[in-house]
Amino acid sequence: MIINTGMRTDIPAFYTEWFMNRIRAGYVLVRNPYRPDWITRYELRPDVVDCLAFCTKNPAPMLEYMDELKRFHQYWFVTITPYGKEIEPNVPPKETVMQDFIRLSEIVGTGSIGWRYDPIFIDETYTADRHISDFEQMCKTLSGHTEVCVISFIDLYEKVKRNFPSVRSLTKQERIQIGKAFAEIGRRYGITIKGCAEGTELATYGVDCAGCMTKETFEKALGCKLNVPKKKSPRAECSCLLGTDIGAYDTCGHLCRYCYANSNKENVKRNLKAHNPDSPFLLGELRKGEEIHPVKQESWIEDQMSFF
Repeated sequence: MIINTGMRTDIPAFYTEWFMNRIRAGYVLVRNPYRPDWITRYELRPDVVDCLAFCTKNPAPMLEYMDELKRFHQYWFVTITPYGKEIEPNVPPKETVMQDFIRLSEIVGTGSIGWRYDPIFIDETYTADRHISDFEQMCKTLSGHTEVCVISFIDLYEKVKRNFPSVRSLTKQERIQIGKAFAEIGRRYGITIKGCAEGTELATYGVDCAGCMTKETFEKALGCKLNVPKKKSPRAECSCLLGTDIGAYDTCGHLCRYCYANSNKENVKRNLKAHNPDSPFLLGELRKGEEIHPVKQESWIEDQMSFF
């Protein structure tokens, strides 16, 4: 099975100590965010975890533990955008993150790391032309260190509209202008552009619209076929493997204005302060009388190896 760490928060950036404690303990407890009394236990062992999937804006805190993690297969998505502190207050400078990306790529290999340039929004500062120019400059730096860049355009979830009221959706013309230019730039630098939950609108222009964290993504990283149980995706437009997330909402300290995972800054600050790196939960403790529900875990790796 795949263990996801980054759909609800950024574990490498803020919770590396906790995560490594869970790896050493061999299990983690997770509260269902929509039903807090339902607690799931996941075993963190290489015989049942085929891959650890990370999604982060700052992999640096985890780099010193890569030798300890090498017994697990890994796939990393690192988000690097051109936005400044007014949009991403606590994200390190993109130049720093790109150098950490390169270091991480040298450890896990180019087939096990992808770059995310998302979400894309447009305003007076971050125009379509600026996105295209900045993207090319970043491609120059990251070329040869990844094979994939995933893009998506901003979705106006209620949390996003509340925390970033001035943002707007892109028009179809703007989406095509950026998607077409990115695909052309990506081809020049050996980077395939993939769309994340964007339908097939950009397929005509050379964007891979098959999904980003898909079965095929992990098969390529692992070098083998996976027999993934059929399960409906929580997002109808998405073909990615998004289950088994061990994070928690309202815990990401980046405080990006466009974030869908944080409801407000005050909740995040309170939760960061309450975090206990020795707890089996990322946030909170097991309370008296609560029942833990273990999950049936098994490897999805097929016996017949296949090289990609």
